[in-house]
Order: sequence, then structure tokens, then C-alpha cells
Amino acid sequence: MRVGVAGKPLYRRHNCAPACRVATGSLQPVPMKKTTGMDRSVTKGWRKATQAVRAGTWRSEHGETSEALFLTSGYTYEDAATPAARFAGEDAGMTYSRLQNPTVAMLEERIAMLEGAEACRVQASGMAAMTTALLCQLQAGDHVVAARAAFGSCRWLVDNLLPKFGIETTVIDSADNDAWDKAVRPETKVFFFESPANPTLDLVDMEFVCGMAKEAGITTVVDNAFCSPALQRPMEFGADVVAYSATKLMEGQGRVLAGAVCGSEEWINEVLLPFQRNTGPNLAPFNAWVVLKGLETLDLRARRQSENALALGQSMEDRIIRAGGTMLHPGLPSHPQYALAQKQMDACGPIFSFILPGGREQAHAVLDALELVDISNNIGDAKSLMCHPASTTHANMGEEERAKMGVHEGMLRINVGLEDARDVIADMDQALGAAGL
Repeated sequence: MRVGVAGKPLYRRHNCAPACRVATGSLQPVPMKKTTGMDRSVTKGWRKATQAVRAGTWRSEHGETSEALFLTSGYTYEDAATPAARFAGEDAGMTYSRLQNPTVAMLEERIAMLEGAEACRVQASGMAAMTTALLCQLQAGDHVVAARAAFGSCRWLVDNLLPKFGIETTVIDSADNDAWDKAVRPETKVFFFESPANPTLDLVDMEFVCGMAKEAGITTVVDNAFCSPALQRPMEFGADVVAYSATKLMEGQGRVLAGAVCGSEEWINEVLLPFQRNTGPNLAPFNAWVVLKGLETLDLRARRQSENALALGQSMEDRIIRAGGTMLHPGLPSHPQYALAQKQMDACGPIFSFILPGGREQAHAVLDALELVDISNNIGDAKSLMCHPASTTHANMGEEERAKMGVHEGMLRINVGLEDARDVIADMDQALGAAGL
């Protein structure tokens, strides 16, 4: 073991489960001294807001309060026998940052604990996470049932990428419980969906769909980016795998790209990890460090932004409906799945959509009139952002498929930030007025 000052171990574990090693394709526990005597049985008992600040922290002999940033691609060894033992899975320790990095490992453990999962691996972006979560477990001849309403790039995976590898796909109305059952074939291996969906805010009855999948031996992969584990934890409703664009609420301030996939230790180690270690969609240590900092305020941001979004939705609802438009906010009683939202979500998140009767021209007029809210296709940011999905996030799908999904030309999607809600409401009010509403 390398040592620091006065022969002390260079790095020690703090308030978390044993560190992990990756040598032969699996994560294995490595006993390390805890600086405070805490172990995982203690940290698992912490509430989510506490875990978001404390879980998964490692500390060196210097006792730093902020997690250390390890900007290294590789590691050195005391002798030739050490790397041989590590690559054989016989000895603990780092080997290469495509397989493990201390900063990245801290983030993986923190996300796993927040999610209530046994394990997590992080990736370079949200779409890297979705691609890895699907391709790692599928092969030619398999079948996937996916939600019709989904982020444009997720639909591209389902509609274009998977079929290239001989994987058949069926897209359904995810809000229809019977549709899931009817779409199942003997070769169905995965259910893939978002809840709430981007940008239609459709919800999936996760308890029903995940329960049906388990009975049939089908793996459920849930994209939870609209909520984060601060507001919704799909595994509590039976989901097998939860995937994220950690770029969104987890990081929360529009600085870096990141993705994450959570699941059982067996699934992560034996199914996902061999794919990830050999294809390399890895998250950079600096990006991991930025997301770690974001997680410290996740609970505060997610709940405040949810409150702001609900206030904005309530202020707009009558005006939009009187004009002949539609509100799509799961926190409003007018949403057709309001009761399900109350069951599955601690709060309804910062994102909602609405449809204007005047189509693209009117939607663009609203965007052009905004003074405070920015025009941007990102979500989860601390700043309020709005976009026109039909011409941005879902532009590559084609008009016919967008119509089937419910992405209309008059639809606008807003991410409500941390500004004073009264200022956002005032900006929306004047923008709607400028567009003739």
C-alpha cells in the first residue's frame, strides 16, 4: 500500500460502503478504514437529503471536506506482481480510469444510495447511459417494448439503432396498461420507458407495468431524468434498471454532461460492466466531481423548482384552456393522470408542457417575446428555459411520428428554474399576451 505522511494510508474511506475494485469485469468490496467509524448500515439509514450530501465520500489523510478530484488516466504499482494480481481479481486497487477512478466511484456510490439501488455505473452523457443500458443486455432476435412518448434520441435508439442489430421493437401508448401486455412476445426482453415522458408528460403506472414485467421475466429500464431520485424512485415500484441523464437535475446548473445507470449488483457487474469496460462510454473525473457538487443541493433545488413550476402552471391554466389550448402538468388536477402522479412522485418536478391553438407560429411568437426565460432545449437547469420540441428535441422524428406521440406544432416545454416564481409568471404573462393569448 502506498503511504502518505508518517506512514499513514494515503486514502481512507468515509461514511460509505467498502470501496470497489474492477479487475476481471466485476465490482468487489475492498476493506478500507473509515475516518468516522460509519459503515453502510449507518448510511443506508440516512434520509435522501443527507445521502445526497454525505454518501460515497472518500477522504485522504488531509481530511478535505470537498471530495478530491483525481485527474489521472492510469495508476502505478509497487511491483510487477501487484498489477498481475489486480487484473486477475485477486487484489484490490485501481488499474485504469476506464475501469475505475476514485472521484467517479464516489459519484457512483452516492447515486446508488439515493436511488436505493445496490450498484451504479456512470457514463459520459444521458444518451450514453440509455444506449449502454439497452445494448448491454440485448442481442439479435430479442424484442423490446418501448413507450411511444419519449425524448427524440431515445426514440432514435428504439426506431433506428436497435433494429440495425436485429433487435425488433414495438412502440405503444405507455399510459395504457393493456397495451404493455398485448405487445409482449416470447422473445420480449426489455420494457423501456420514461415517466414522466419528454415532452408530453405522460406517466406510466410503474407498479403495474414493472410487476407484469417481473412475472414474464422481462427487464424494465426506466428513464427517470425528469424527476431524479429526489422526487421519484422507480425501484420502489418494481423497476429493475433506472437510467439517467445526470446532466439534468442531478448536476442542475448546465455545466457538464453525465449519465448514470442503476441496478442490482449482479446486473451491473455481470451484464452492464463487461459492455461498458470494453466500449468505453466513461464519465470524466472532472464531470463526476461537478455532479457530486450538484447532488449536494439536489433536494433543495428539485423541490423549490417543483413549487415554482406548479405556481406557474396554476397561473397559466385558465388562460391556456380558455384560448383553446391544453395544459400538460401532472401536478394539476386537470392532468388525466393526476392521481397516479400523486402516488408515484414526491413532487411533480420543474418541467411541464402546454399546447397553443395557433401552432408553430404562435409558439415561436411566445418564445421570441420572452425577456427573462431563455430559449434552450436543456432541462433540469437552475435557470428557467423553454423550447419548441417539434423544431428542436423531436425535429428528427418527422411530422407524422410527432403527431402520433402528441408532440404538436403548438407545444412548448418549459423548465422552471430557481428565479422568484413571480418574475417567471410575469414574463410568461407578457409573452403570452404578445402572442395574442
